[in-house]
Amino acid sequence: MPTFFDASTHVAEQRFARSQDGTRVPYFLVRPRDLAFDGTAPTLLYGYGGFEISLTPGYSGSLGRSWLARGGVYAVANIRGGGEYGPRWHQEALRENRHRAYEDFAAVARDLVTTHVTSPAHLGVQGGSNGGLLMGNMLVHYPELVGAVVIQVPLLDMSRYSHLLAGASWMAEYGDPDDPAQWEFIRTFSPYHLVDPDRQYPPVLFTTSTRDDRVHPGHARKMAALLLAAGKDVLSYENIEGGHGGAATNAQSAFMSALAYAFLWKRLGGAPS
Repeated sequence: MPTFFDASTHVAEQRFARSQDGTRVPYFLVRPRDLAFDGTAPTLLYGYGGFEISLTPGYSGSLGRSWLARGGVYAVANIRGGGEYGPRWHQEALRENRHRAYEDFAAVARDLVTTHVTSPAHLGVQGGSNGGLLMGNMLVHYPELVGAVVIQVPLLDMSRYSHLLAGASWMAEYGDPDDPAQWEFIRTFSPYHLVDPDRQYPPVLFTTSTRDDRVHPGHARKMAALLLAAGKDVLSYENIEGGHGGAATNAQSAFMSALAYAFLWKRLGGAPS
């Protein structure tokens, strides 16, 4: 089969960051062979960190063509909550320990900066579904670390998640917000409740789907509205056809990918192509 981009100009490597509690957090980095390490490379960091799902390296024609071939750097964080090191890696970020997943992701972001791969102004982050919750927490807890955020089909109002669509089935992961004792820790990772109108936030792109049957589009809608009311730099796109995957056709999928990459490339100072 034909390739979609010339991968010979890039190298892939595994690196490790040190999280807040001392845990070594692995991540994969795909970068140009001739990367200058001067902190100026537009870099996209992706994460999920939930439900014991492992993120492993794989070929992506759209990512390669739209990001890597233009000189961008791509990183995938294997944070706790995922399954990269088995059940225990997942269990270490459940419920009251959810903060560990976000601390791990922030540690990877910092490592990309301290090793001069990029800088906060040139670092973008992206995630969807549970990864959208991760991105929401990056936005409200670590806005100084990143230059742009893409939040896709996200969970964001954790006081309501268990009452919407499939949310009740996720309480083992996040906790029960209707239990006052559990709400105390859930609130610490509910992005909608942590927005500070007086705080500076990086530009944000929300994408969601009207027909999402897993995560209600109301999460993205109300978070975007809250940030817009506070005068923040926010864009929001809602596909009226696609489900939780965000697209109903290949053309829609291509558009959604192009939308995210174009937003990030522009906000992170990528060179015109």
